[in-house]
Amino acid sequence: MIFGLDGVEVGLVIVFLCLFGGIISGFPVAFAIGGAGIIAFGIIAALDSTGVLVHASVDTGSDAYRALIAQGVPVIDITTFRYPDLPTVAEHLFPGGWELALDRNLSFIVNRMNERVIAGASIETLLAVLMFVMMGIVLERSKIANDLLTTMARVFGPLPGGLAVSVVVVGAFLAASTGIVGATVVTMGLLSLPTMLRAGYSPQLATGVIAASGTLGQIIPPSIVIVLLGTMAGDLYAAGQEIRAQAAGCSDALTYLGKAAVVSVGTLFQAAVLPGLLLAFLYAAYAFGFALTNPSKAPAVVSGAGKGQLVTRREATTWFLIVPVALIGGMIALAQFNVIGDQDVTIDSYSDAGQSASLRTSVPDQCKASMIALHGQDKWDAAVAEQASIAAAGGVTESQALTAEEVQTARADKIANRAPVGTGVAVLFLMIALTLTTARGLAPMSEHRPVWIGLAGVALGLIVDAALIGPLTSPGMTIVWLAVPLALAVFGMWGAVPLLVQNDLVRVVFPPLVLVVAVLGSILGGITNPTPAAALGAGGAILLAAYRKLKDDGRSPRIILGASFSIVIMLLVGVNFDLRIGVGVTTTEQIIAFWVTMATYSFTIFGILYACWVLWRATVLTSVVRETTKITSMVFAILIGSQILNLVLISFGGEHYIQSFLRSFDNELTAFLIVMLVLFILGFVLDFLEIIYIVVPIVGPVIYGGTFDPSWVTIMITVNLQTSFLTPPFGFALFYLRGVAPPEVTTRHIYTGIIPFVGIQVGTLLLLYFAPWIVTIVPNLLN
Repeated sequence: MIFGLDGVEVGLVIVFLCLFGGIISGFPVAFAIGGAGIIAFGIIAALDSTGVLVHASVDTGSDAYRALIAQGVPVIDITTFRYPDLPTVAEHLFPGGWELALDRNLSFIVNRMNERVIAGASIETLLAVLMFVMMGIVLERSKIANDLLTTMARVFGPLPGGLAVSVVVVGAFLAASTGIVGATVVTMGLLSLPTMLRAGYSPQLATGVIAASGTLGQIIPPSIVIVLLGTMAGDLYAAGQEIRAQAAGCSDALTYLGKAAVVSVGTLFQAAVLPGLLLAFLYAAYAFGFALTNPSKAPAVVSGAGKGQLVTRREATTWFLIVPVALIGGMIALAQFNVIGDQDVTIDSYSDAGQSASLRTSVPDQCKASMIALHGQDKWDAAVAEQASIAAAGGVTESQALTAEEVQTARADKIANRAPVGTGVAVLFLMIALTLTTARGLAPMSEHRPVWIGLAGVALGLIVDAALIGPLTSPGMTIVWLAVPLALAVFGMWGAVPLLVQNDLVRVVFPPLVLVVAVLGSILGGITNPTPAAALGAGGAILLAAYRKLKDDGRSPRIILGASFSIVIMLLVGVNFDLRIGVGVTTTEQIIAFWVTMATYSFTIFGILYACWVLWRATVLTSVVRETTKITSMVFAILIGSQILNLVLISFGGEHYIQSFLRSFDNELTAFLIVMLVLFILGFVLDFLEIIYIVVPIVGPVIYGGTFDPSWVTIMITVNLQTSFLTPPFGFALFYLRGVAPPEVTTRHIYTGIIPFVGIQVGTLLLLYFAPWIVTIVPNLLN
């Protein structure tokens, strides 16, 4: 043994040194990772062939080992870490020789490339990375940050530390719309840092708040980090729970847990909402508190007045608080009394199948004891009683075809209990009403007749829906009945738009906000998965950037606006009409709806192509495609390189050795805290991509194989990885900011300025540990 170390330990040291040397060599990271794995394998193979590296493994033929097996100790727990006195045998790191290990590694590399890069189940989710990156770069090139920073500075500037607070607000907004740390930090560094320094802000506070706010894109959805982690978290959680179930004596995780061991990227997005907003709030609170205690280092700044009419406090309270609360609260109240609700009267042609027992009870004694320890005696007894009643009834009731009379009776019951106003119509008119009342509040001195006409159309639409539209009314007749109310509402909206755009805040924030709500709403609401949502975001970003470019050039953006409205019409028609032509009886309404959808789809594609042409002529699209290709290529290249390194670790038992060490702790919390500490330390020298693809797959089966909620584990890792952008010496956000900072801002200013914000992130980790409901409450409410 070298220095008294086990051969596997020496191998791990060799891999780490090769990896660290490759990264600091200046070689591209993706090639450095793969090259480090190849070089490390060669060194380990050479030392193993000469007999220098020897691994002391547990002697499975010893009496002590057989005694532990007889006591029911799981094989996975019988290691020298937990039982150091067990007899061991010395063996090579590559028992079959390095040639066999090399052959296996090559075959595994091919399989993993096929599974994770080319045609695996996770490749569809990974496509979201490309489109989210494109969305972010397009929005960054459209100069959205310029307008946002100027507008938010007017809003928050008069407050102590207002410029710093405005940077945090813009950083959070850009995180939800772009999610690209480098672009956000550079943009805010170029625009905000000189302004803050001229206003007398401390260089430490200015640089710290810009660097920290730029990293919010790592936690606020749609986060690329969460997409990359989510593609692995599901597999790691499933694998970890399978190992846990088998160690408990059960056949599979479904039996042991009583539910499937799954976690999706959409669920992780839901879980990240509150932690991301909490982190942004803490950043802003620190800046505000710093300004209160050090007013000379973060003074209030009064900017010039923006566009828009003067709104009194009374007007603002009425139209921005009382009226919206009344409208939203009234809709919720009406929904509680079934005045607004679902009007679907669809009846299944088959009856519901009977429910099986909540837990599987036909299990071995060891599995039974483990399940009772996990779920509790009461839940086990309830499952036994459920199974007994099912057996007494002759088994689980099978689904039966309903007769025509039963279908008619069930439909009549639904019609009798239906709500007078449909949820979809109510939500549509509520959004119109909120837009009209906001326009009224922003322009108190303008002509309000169109607004009142639009509100009258909203009221008339709700009355018509309640009085004339029933659950059996066809979509076509619904549009006919609502034609007049909708026409009045559209007339009101047409008059409200000029009132809205007079206000800088609405004009700047509303377009990207609609895009963010559409993308995140479709994911968080469970309407679609991240990949189609990312495609919607990329297409919307292209339209928005082209619109801004045409406006800046003094050209008409009518085609872009028409394409945007075509998307809305296409979605509304697609949701409300059955577009399956030729399936069953095809009605005239279906044919009309089909061709309307085809026409709007065609115009939407034409609008997107026109937008691409506009951006291409302005040389924007070329740089967007180039940057998108560079970033996504880097991500996938690091993915490939990390697979090589991981396979090298697996080949000589390094992965199993680390997992055995972590499993040797009786308290899983101890192992989790060790992993979090290691990730935090590695963040000083490694980028988040290297940590995700190299470290997480190794420790994942252990930290995801316990009792912790997988969403909570993933968000804790995400917040921890966010510090890798801020911690010297290799914090990328610090490098980005150093590159655009003026000469009077030194590296020392940047490093000292970031310390409080790293402390806030560590404090957030502690808060999420003591209050895990911050992570789990949103997924539980939505699901």
